[in-house]
Amino acid sequence: MAIFDIQLPKSISKALRLPQKSPRRQQQRVLKKLLKKARFTEFGQKYLFDQVLLNNRQVAKKFQELVPVFDYNKIYNEWWYKTLKGQSNVCWPGMIKYYALSSGTSEAASKYIPITNDLLRGNRITMIRHLLTLRTYHDIPVKSIGKSWLMIGGSTDLQKGPGYYAGDLSGISARKVPFWFSPFYKPGKKIARTKDWDKKIEMVVKQAPNWDIGFIVGVPAWIQLCMEKIIRKYNLRNIHEMWPNLAFFVHGGVSIEPYRKGFEKLLGKPLTYIETYLASEGFIAYQERQNARGMRLSTGQQIFFEFVPFDNKNFDSEGNIVAKPQAFLIDEVEEGKDYALLISTSAGAWRYLIGDTIRFTDKENCEIVITGRTKHYLSLVGEHLSVENMNKAIQMVSEELNISIPEFTVAGIPHGLFFAHQWYLASNDQADPELVKIRIDERLRELNDDYAVERGNALKEIYVKILPGEKFMEFMKIKGKVGGQHKFPRVLKGKMLRDWQQFLESDLVEKLG
Repeated sequence: MAIFDIQLPKSISKALRLPQKSPRRQQQRVLKKLLKKARFTEFGQKYLFDQVLLNNRQVAKKFQELVPVFDYNKIYNEWWYKTLKGQSNVCWPGMIKYYALSSGTSEAASKYIPITNDLLRGNRITMIRHLLTLRTYHDIPVKSIGKSWLMIGGSTDLQKGPGYYAGDLSGISARKVPFWFSPFYKPGKKIARTKDWDKKIEMVVKQAPNWDIGFIVGVPAWIQLCMEKIIRKYNLRNIHEMWPNLAFFVHGGVSIEPYRKGFEKLLGKPLTYIETYLASEGFIAYQERQNARGMRLSTGQQIFFEFVPFDNKNFDSEGNIVAKPQAFLIDEVEEGKDYALLISTSAGAWRYLIGDTIRFTDKENCEIVITGRTKHYLSLVGEHLSVENMNKAIQMVSEELNISIPEFTVAGIPHGLFFAHQWYLASNDQADPELVKIRIDERLRELNDDYAVERGNALKEIYVKILPGEKFMEFMKIKGKVGGQHKFPRVLKGKMLRDWQQFLESDLVEKLG
């Protein structure tokens, strides 16, 4: 039985009607719907949602005028903390019964992101729309579409608080898998409840021969780890010896490019890679066309988007947003410019800085690429080095030297009276650190003019340290960031950098001892 042969529930079928052609009209409709539903909440009353709705044709501009911008700390300290105490109708009607625990890639303390049934329903509709593009836009074997999906994410055995549950969004979503999808869902509810990540992977490896997998879904690093264990356990040449119908990898969270070379060593035949942008705050975008340069924003569901130019007028040197930034609507953006995302959602996030930076690659089709994080870039002396630059440089060097570099991170460090970049690379291949350093530096000079200028001025040196891939995984375990949604930060700063340096020093001392 193919997944497309299933009769979907009427509520979802109705919501899957063809979208309006104008993203501007779609977004206007989404914003009005959000405001109408939340107008009697405490937040809606304070920020005069009723008054905003009176400005029918200028509702978005009035919304921007009356509602301030929030980052996580601001909206949590002023509003969301009340919902954790059991207060209802704070930023969204009713009680918040679920929270996605998200610490991003740099914060020490967990963030509690509200999750509502309205948001989950919007996520499911976006997911189904994505599925429906497979037959239209992607060269996917029909027989693979009806096979099982392996989704390796967080545990569905959630933390219980006073009146709520908290855990990874992937765990919450898996716990609420629709009945019609259950026959396709692997590893199944029993394994999905397992909290111990190592034990969960062991159970997946044990059950792997019993499944006919057509799709895999997850963060590249953890999917690759799982596939390596399966191949090793059953003495396979590649994963297709066990799952011959595997044709499709849905990935998100980080760029696939640094992982691609190592990942493809595990395959017997090519996979179709489809990128998604599913954050704790909502399903933001997905790759609709196989050869598209970017992902299509989900403009017609539960999220209203604003776009803040990522420049020194709107952000300080630490990546913090100013009090009253310039924010554009969907029809006002330009291709080729970097923007920070503000979102308003059906879970009570309002003009919320999600922390990612994006760039429009095709404005007409609302297609974007993720270029980094507002706080995950290096600009010690004006080099403006983005995660996109780093990913591209690592991809190019990997191909040139025929080595796999599945993980990396960079830190800015003092160098006498000036500065340097310290790179830490994961690779189990034979590689000369000095040659890798030279190649990375050369590629970054080609990719980034600001970097090239500063390498002749205040950015005096770069250093490269090559480590076994296991070291990155081990550090993530120590930090409690193990699981399907966690990824290693591309830029290390502050406490995370100090902890990483201490971890490497203690490991060195242990070896010398």
